[in-house]
Amino acid sequence: MRIRKAVFPAAGLGTRFLPATKAQPKEMLPLVDKPIIQYVIEEAVAAGLTNIIIVTGRGKNAIEDHFDVSYELEKLLEERGKTELLEQVRAISNMINVSYVRQGETLGLGHAVLMAKALIGDEPFAVMLGDDIIDNPVPCMKQMVEVFERHSGPVIAVHQVPRSEISAYGVIDGVPEGESGRVYRIRDMVEKPRAEDAPSDLAIIGRYILTPDIFPTLETTPRDAGGEIQLTNGLRALARERAVYGYRFEGVRHDAGNKLGFLKATVEFALKRPDLGAAFREYLKGLKL
Repeated sequence: MRIRKAVFPAAGLGTRFLPATKAQPKEMLPLVDKPIIQYVIEEAVAAGLTNIIIVTGRGKNAIEDHFDVSYELEKLLEERGKTELLEQVRAISNMINVSYVRQGETLGLGHAVLMAKALIGDEPFAVMLGDDIIDNPVPCMKQMVEVFERHSGPVIAVHQVPRSEISAYGVIDGVPEGESGRVYRIRDMVEKPRAEDAPSDLAIIGRYILTPDIFPTLETTPRDAGGEIQLTNGLRALARERAVYGYRFEGVRHDAGNKLGFLKATVEFALKRPDLGAAFREYLKGLKL
């Protein structure tokens, strides 16, 4: 079946970016001049997805406003003849069909996915996290859709990370599948293992294609010590029942979920901009570091 829908969990508090996120969602922090969430939704659009389900929580109204029509702003830009800006603003609200579901408590990524069950129905779907910005001419999700269509099973994006950093991630234990060298049949998954206990250096990154049988699995997944339902634990159980695949995607991954990664991503994206790159590069060269 064709992948049409994507779930975007956005109910977290964004505590790593306080005080900036005290009154605005982390997902609305700008990389240059676009909020994080827009980059990921543009990736979904480029992959052929047509519907986004954003799982929101308290204080996330700015996300809904961003993807809604802004009549007053459009009228003002039209009156002032700012045609290019007007087209950019209209493109945001026309980009994709967006639905919202409320997560009353932030009880883990698995719980956030469960909140979208009624809107997903009985079809495969994507899950996309805004903390991971992946830059590549062929969007990461488009690559994953192609893998899903070949293997007809859930696909999890994985990325090689240094062993010194592996304890911050979920990690797969997998065996190569096919000739590409990028697809793995997953045997097991471990959440945040010690470096010496990690089964590989392939860390789970915030892109998934899931099948609807994940929902009953998550509903019976025990909560962890923090009272949360972890998606990794649900997928681990699912992998015992059916084939689940890891895909080592092509592209540069930026971890926008921490301050240093966010700053690096901002610099990288600014340097690639035709209207900013040259001047910004000259500025950086002139810094006395």
